[in-house]
Amino acid sequence: ELTEKNINQEIILTGWVKDIRNLGQLIFITLKDRYGITQLVFYPEFKESYELASTFKPEYVIGVKGLVISRGEKNINKNMVTGAVEIKVTEVELLNTSELTPFVIEEHISVAESVRLQYRYLDLRRDSLQQNMILRHKVTQVIRNYLSDNNFLEFETPILGKSTPEGARDYLVPSRVNKGNYYALPQSPQLYKQLLMVAGYDRYYQIARCFRDEDLRIDRQPEFTQVDIEMSFPYPEDIYNLIEGMLHEVMLKAKGIEIQT
Repeated sequence: ELTEKNINQEIILTGWVKDIRNLGQLIFITLKDRYGITQLVFYPEFKESYELASTFKPEYVIGVKGLVISRGEKNINKNMVTGAVEIKVTEVELLNTSELTPFVIEEHISVAESVRLQYRYLDLRRDSLQQNMILRHKVTQVIRNYLSDNNFLEFETPILGKSTPEGARDYLVPSRVNKGNYYALPQSPQLYKQLLMVAGYDRYYQIARCFRDEDLRIDRQPEFTQVDIEMSFPYPEDIYNLIEGMLHEVMLKAKGIEIQT
C-alpha cells in the first residue's frame, strides 16, 4: 500500500519473508502479506538489525520499523505497486521462524494437489488463492447489501434439526441428551424459510451452509454454500428483476464488469 506519497514517513510493517538477497554491504528482503509485497533494505550502520537479518530464511515472520525512501528512477520496479519505494530498516524483530516448506510458495508451482491440500495453510498464501478468497468475500458483501437495500431480512436457521428427507441422504448427529435419537444437518433451509413466510416475514435471505451425504460428483458435494431467497406474493417478473439486478451488482462491484440487464 506504500507509494511515493509515503516517502520520509516512519512506518511499521509485519509479514512473511519472501525473498532474500545478501549483497554483503546491503541485505534486501521482500516482505509479503495479503496486501502485497514491499522491499526492505538493511544497512550495516544499524548493526543489530543487519546481523539479525542475515540469519533470516524464507517464510520467517518478522516485524520491522523504518523509513520509506525512494528507489530512484533507475531502480523502480513497475511490476510492484510499491515498486517506487523501499524501506530503510532501523529496527527488526523476529516474530517466528519457519522450517523448510514442502513446496515453494509461488504462482504456477508444479506440486501434487494432495500435497497442496495437506498444507492448505501454505497454499492459501499464494496470490491467486488469496484473490479468490477476497473475491468470495466481496461477492457475499455485495449480495448482502443488495438484498438489504431491497428490504430483505437476513435470518439464521437451525443447523441441528429433524430429518426432512429430500433428494439426498442426511448427515446424522447423535444426541447426547436423548440417547438413541439423532439430529440431521440441513440439506437446505426449506422448511424454516417457509415457516418465516407463514409468520409474515415476506422477504427473507440467508447465505446458508447445506449438507448432503452423497458421493462427490460434478454437481454434488457433501457441503456447500448457497444464497437462499424467499419472497411472498411475487410475480415471475419480480423474481427475474431481483436476481438479474443482484448479478449485475455482483459483477460490477466485485469484478468491475458491467453487464446488460
